[in-house]
Amino acid sequence: MALMPRLRQLLRRPFSASTVAARRPSPSQERRDTRPEDALRAILTDDPNDATAFHALAEIVRRRAAESPNPEDPLTAPQDEAAQQRAADLAVWSLAEELAGHPRGWRPLLELGRLSVADDPEGAARRLATAAERDPSGEALAEALAILRGAAMPTEALGLGTGHWRAREHTPEVGHHLVLAALEADRVGEARQHLESLALHPGTEELRAELERVVAAREQTSPT
Repeated sequence: MALMPRLRQLLRRPFSASTVAARRPSPSQERRDTRPEDALRAILTDDPNDATAFHALAEIVRRRAAESPNPEDPLTAPQDEAAQQRAADLAVWSLAEELAGHPRGWRPLLELGRLSVADDPEGAARRLATAAERDPSGEALAEALAILRGAAMPTEALGLGTGHWRAREHTPEVGHHLVLAALEADRVGEARQHLESLALHPGTEELRAELERVVAAREQTSPT
């Protein structure tokens, strides 16, 4: 079953996303996970964008979903690897949805976008756009563009990046992704424009030189 239909089915069930990471652990699981889980949740309460804490907690949730012994548990994963992966994704979805309620939480929104991009590209694009709007550094925007490019959606990446990129203020990784997305979308002229905009950010000489070689090579092979 695809992820989004399964999510819609589970969301109609009367259980709270906030209980996902504590779903019926065995005694051994509880001893192993509770203390680090509590510490990680405390960190994420203060900073929902802490990458180390988020990924560590997501790993606990994934493992618990895969190991759940209760056949009545909606996140129980059979031995089949594909079913285990779906269960793990659903567990992380619920965790990310819970943390995304924080008004500054952009990393959980990125995870929601990553999980939904294949089944719900429009919804994923909205989640990624919201993540970008919550982060003044541009890190969320850069990761959002990477997600869209990884899903073979360079045009959508260009739309998101062009509407949100502030070349002087954001991490230059945003411009890096925009140049490559433009080339992937066969918009060589737009790639050149984004490359020139990178000059507005100090200290990008090495990156611009690398991208210059790539863009120049495409300009030579592109029809005039």
